[in-house]
Amino acid sequence: MEVVKRLILENRAWASETLARDPEGFARLSAGQAPAVLWIGCSDSRVPAELITNAEPGDFFVHRNIANLVVEHDPSLMSVLQYAVEVLKVDNIIVCGHRGCGGVRAALARVPDLPHVDARLDSLRQVYRHHCRELDALPDDDARVERLVELNAVAQVERLAALPLIRQAWDNGRPLQLHAWVYDLHTGLLDQRHSIAPAPASALAA
Repeated sequence: MEVVKRLILENRAWASETLARDPEGFARLSAGQAPAVLWIGCSDSRVPAELITNAEPGDFFVHRNIANLVVEHDPSLMSVLQYAVEVLKVDNIIVCGHRGCGGVRAALARVPDLPHVDARLDSLRQVYRHHCRELDALPDDDARVERLVELNAVAQVERLAALPLIRQAWDNGRPLQLHAWVYDLHTGLLDQRHSIAPAPASALAA
């Protein structure tokens, strides 16, 4: 209970400081949202999207799940994606993984005592199987985890690019760009690993 009380007190302090700095800020936010970015990140408590990018409230529409997975039969992910693309009209989707990801490490083993988590990681194990020759040649599990974090972020962006919802947005001329990023817990730095943009209209017509 002490943690909850502290969080409420911190909220009061934050709201007061925010109003002092920008008296119209909450009024603007309450009028509606128009984020330019959909952020699909890991649920890990150490990777808060707005904080690590120095963004402001309203900049990101956010979905987080274990190991930042894009799973087409996940209604939570797909509803967020549809709303972001078709209603909010975001211009960028960022899939952000992070080094030392516990979900990635668990995907390399099994966690039968956590059946919901274990089932969730099946799609990540598909990424491992696709790259198993490269990953198995690495010297140890830590190296495999670090490389699979990178491969997973790229794979999730490629899954996004194959979704009918994204393909339709591109067919309709939307300049929607997809990005795979990796966050390093040790340095606080982000690294872009891959990007996908719609083909120019001239290339489609050729």
